[in-house]
Amino acid sequence: MPTQLSVNLNAIAMLRNRRDLPWPNVADLGRVALEAGASGLTVHPRPDQRHIRFSDLPVLRALIDDLFPQAEFNIEGYPSEDFLSLCEEIEPEQVTLVPDDPSQATSDHGWDLSLHQAELARVVARLRAKGMRVSLFVDGDGRPEAMALAKATGAERVELYTGPYGGCFDDPQAASREVERLGLTADAALALGLGVNAGHDLTVANLPALVKRIPELAEVSIGHGLTADALQYGMAETVRRFRRACGQVV
Repeated sequence: MPTQLSVNLNAIAMLRNRRDLPWPNVADLGRVALEAGASGLTVHPRPDQRHIRFSDLPVLRALIDDLFPQAEFNIEGYPSEDFLSLCEEIEPEQVTLVPDDPSQATSDHGWDLSLHQAELARVVARLRAKGMRVSLFVDGDGRPEAMALAKATGAERVELYTGPYGGCFDDPQAASREVERLGLTADAALALGLGVNAGHDLTVANLPALVKRIPELAEVSIGHGLTADALQYGMAETVRRFRRACGQVV
């Protein structure tokens, strides 16, 4: 099955929040993305609501349930009690647990699983008991022992942090090294029966090499690069461009 595309709406929400106005409309652009063939929507509701607001979540949940029941809602966040309660209320198909401090501008590292394994195991069990798939945000540094720790938490997937790969946009040799590290990490995860997602600074230009190295890549979650392209090509055409970069026939 080709790699699926989940459209991250955070950057759209951040643009909206620059003014006390309802546009750009997050749900409307999410609808356009799903109509263009995106497999789902991703949000990361932070405590300060600097992009996605808590009030956006039931609207997006209803959008998927009412018009796109085949699509998935993926909510990312640090597993505070408030976040976990929010997930239990909204019931996304997937929860991606990230180790972010609330003050961080964006996710920039994966979990230290040797330190947080027991804590994450409790959280994973709680979310899975409610029928949600759980993915752990991990560094793509090629260490198989980290994937064994991820598996031991009970999570069903890992999401590879692809920021270092995206940062090599002007250095093909460095990009090749990074994609191989990501590939080795994915190999270790897949060998243990974990599904593999990826996200951060992925673009139409760098996706094909990643998908070629990890043909079993289940899903990519893309926000910043996709939103930037949408300013040039429009949301629907941008989603189609990213789907093609994922290896989908569009």
